Amino acid sequence: MTDDRSSEFPLFPLGLVALPGELIPLHIFEERYKTMMDECLREEREFGIVWLADDGLREIGCACEIERVLEHLEDGGMNLVARGTRPFRVVERQAHLAYPAGVIEFVEDRDGEADPELAESAHEAYAELVKLATDRVPDPGELSDLGAYAMAATIDFGLEAKQGLLDLRSENARLKLVTRLLRAAIKRLEFVEHAQERARSNGKVKLG
Repeated sequence: MTDDRSSEFPLFPLGLVALPGELIPLHIFEERYKTMMDECLREEREFGIVWLADDGLREIGCACEIERVLEHLEDGGMNLVARGTRPFRVVERQAHLAYPAGVIEFVEDRDGEADPELAESAHEAYAELVKLATDRVPDPGELSDLGAYAMAATIDFGLEAKQGLLDLRSENARLKLVTRLLRAAIKRLEFVEHAQERARSNGKVKLG
């Protein structure tokens, strides 16, 4: 087995998509997942969140580490915050453990560093959306450190869009996709603001 593969890797099928770097709050209450998290805490190991979509479990998931336990509950459950670390592919499901697990392989990007022009376009769109939504202008230094995953983790693009980013093995491809998603979100927000303006003026255009 190569170094990028791991057997008996804990898998947590959920109705959400996690991205590398994203913080994910989790409420652990099922016995099998209590066991999983106890082992992950004891062994300081990762587990994987995989989107359980309507059409089944997706092939690409995101490994996570437990950032901190917020609360231990009386029944053995817990509230915790996990952080996404790296994408992986599920090679084979395994059913012999007390919790869902599988053989997985970590997947790497095929390209090198991001194209500066693509990164700049994504950062400009991200800054525009943040200003529209919050009136806050992001600091240029803050923007320069943001990759596609980091930008997408702060905006609710929907599960299909997030999974699309996770599936891509190129930061340039992810930057192109996140820029399109940001531009679409800007248009939707501008449309909503325009509709609210019309509603406040009873649908009449003010001429002066």
